[in-house]
Amino acid sequence: MKRLFAILLMFPTLIFAQVEEKERDSIGEHYIIIEGDSIPRTAIDLDEVMLLHKLEFDSREDRRTYLILKRKTIKVYPYAKLAAERLETLNKRLEKMESKRQRKKYAKRIQKYIEGEFSDELKKLTRTEGQILIKLIHRQTGKTTFELIKELRNGWRAFWFNNTAKMFKISLKKEFDPMYVKEDYLIEDILQRNFQSGRLETQKSALGLDFFELTEKWLGESEKTASNETSNRN
Repeated sequence: MKRLFAILLMFPTLIFAQVEEKERDSIGEHYIIIEGDSIPRTAIDLDEVMLLHKLEFDSREDRRTYLILKRKTIKVYPYAKLAAERLETLNKRLEKMESKRQRKKYAKRIQKYIEGEFSDELKKLTRTEGQILIKLIHRQTGKTTFELIKELRNGWRAFWFNNTAKMFKISLKKEFDPMYVKEDYLIEDILQRNFQSGRLETQKSALGLDFFELTEKWLGESEKTASNETSNRN
């Protein structure tokens, strides 16, 4: 056993973990030793896999709408994910600063950095892409874009930016509400499918969403609608 442990320590950089079973003398129970882990296990933990329902559309137009929404969501999601990461980093560092002046100065520096890094790219977004981004920022951070601007700048700036956005029919106060807004549910569906395929990097929602609960709700609504349409035709 000591020799085996010593050999495992000599090869920490192997790409694939070597697994060896050891049988306990009297009990007959098998233990597994995974390279790099000194604790014997009776089982290997596997990553959770979400089983998604099959996509079905009532019409060609519904399918087309979903595909357009998919393209736009995949395009803007990385910006929302990055916004959440920047906000988390900002808050952690601000917590360590005791001086109010120091905190304000640092927040302003981060704000300028974010604007300088992404402003040119964000200007290229269409109105619908911009509104999806606003929703996803709320999904990832738990706060609306209006609230974030108000925190990082001041209330007047938030009011100004919101009025400017209204010129393009975009509300910075828009929330992500997949339980009651079907488009938001479809966006969540798109995210979950692309998380699973690896096309998008998973980032947990700050809203504590339960996708299975959402799906059950909306599939139930679809079944009710179909049943009512059938009854009306009869």
